[in-house]
Amino acid sequence: MSAPPSPAEVLALHRLAVSTPSVSGNEGALAERMAGWLASHGAWVERFGNTLLAIHEGASPDAPVILLDTHLDTVPPASGWSRETFDATVEEGRVYGLGSNDAKASLAAMSAAFVACLGRPLPFALALALVEQEETKGLGTERVLAALAERGRKIAGAIVGEPTGLDVAIAQKGLMVLELVARGEACHAAHARSLGAKNAARELARDLLALEALEFPTHAALGPVTIEPTLLRAGTARNVLPAEATALVDVRTTPEVTPEAIALAIGGAVGAEVRVLSDRLRPRATPEDSPLLAAVLSVRPVAKLYGSPTLSDWALIDAPAIKCGPGRSERSHRVDEYVEEEEVLAGMRFYLALIEALASGDVPGSARLQPGVSRSKEEFR
Repeated sequence: MSAPPSPAEVLALHRLAVSTPSVSGNEGALAERMAGWLASHGAWVERFGNTLLAIHEGASPDAPVILLDTHLDTVPPASGWSRETFDATVEEGRVYGLGSNDAKASLAAMSAAFVACLGRPLPFALALALVEQEETKGLGTERVLAALAERGRKIAGAIVGEPTGLDVAIAQKGLMVLELVARGEACHAAHARSLGAKNAARELARDLLALEALEFPTHAALGPVTIEPTLLRAGTARNVLPAEATALVDVRTTPEVTPEAIALAIGGAVGAEVRVLSDRLRPRATPEDSPLLAAVLSVRPVAKLYGSPTLSDWALIDAPAIKCGPGRSERSHRVDEYVEEEEVLAGMRFYLALIEALASGDVPGSARLQPGVSRSKEEFR
């Protein structure tokens, strides 16, 4: 490997990223700055909208790809910040600012690890994707995957940069959004009983209760499929029976059951029409005998392996992958978001060591998954 950027340079890059506003849909300025930084270190960078893709080619033109993927964008700032949202304020080794933790810590750490590899031949192609709109649509990763597919490049493994405390998500739930549409008969509420009119709101209520009785197989790392109604709509006036009532249903899926099977089971349990609004965000799980997982544990044996209930762009990547990065998930999307400077540097060292382990192929045999069991809480050094 080439010498990695110095700790001071990595931290300066992180502060630059934090101080550049990049609320989802407005990542252009940060994309420009990151492209310039990567180019200054010898990377050839492609831009798709506000998404960046840099590839360090492997030993052959058809070498498989190891993908480093993290996002440029942040959620909008919440009200109540006690510091300037984009000042990248440093206090006692903590960097405060929107996105400092999610996911600009991974952004700086992955970018530094990538440029440290540029001077060394690798048996695989190493790709760095810094993507837009992860917090909203997954647009950036979709663009990267489409570009790689058009070139016939196969992804052998992926590392998704999100704040996990450098613990390792080896599985992630998917998301399916359904709409239940119950129908009734509009009439004056005072006459509903005598007319025998069907109340769509009551029909929908029965269906929502019926959902609680559904059971699906439990995934070892992710637990059960969850089905939660979230938005309900019914009625046009206080004294009129609703002719239609609808509910949006948030379904968190696992690899044990296909979205199609879940929708079919729900359709059989309710009287309402079931509409599938979205099922593109698929659940993912990396096999416990994966070389990627073996490499992870060879360089970070203290890592906790767990199943993640929250989404990331891993949902779009159909390849063995992990979700891992510096920072802590519980700090994300909160006022006075922060990350420890040492966490950013530990993240860079972890990514670099993982790439080295994958390149050498000198890793122990398959790891045995123990969901929810933490080996240690020591910080990676």
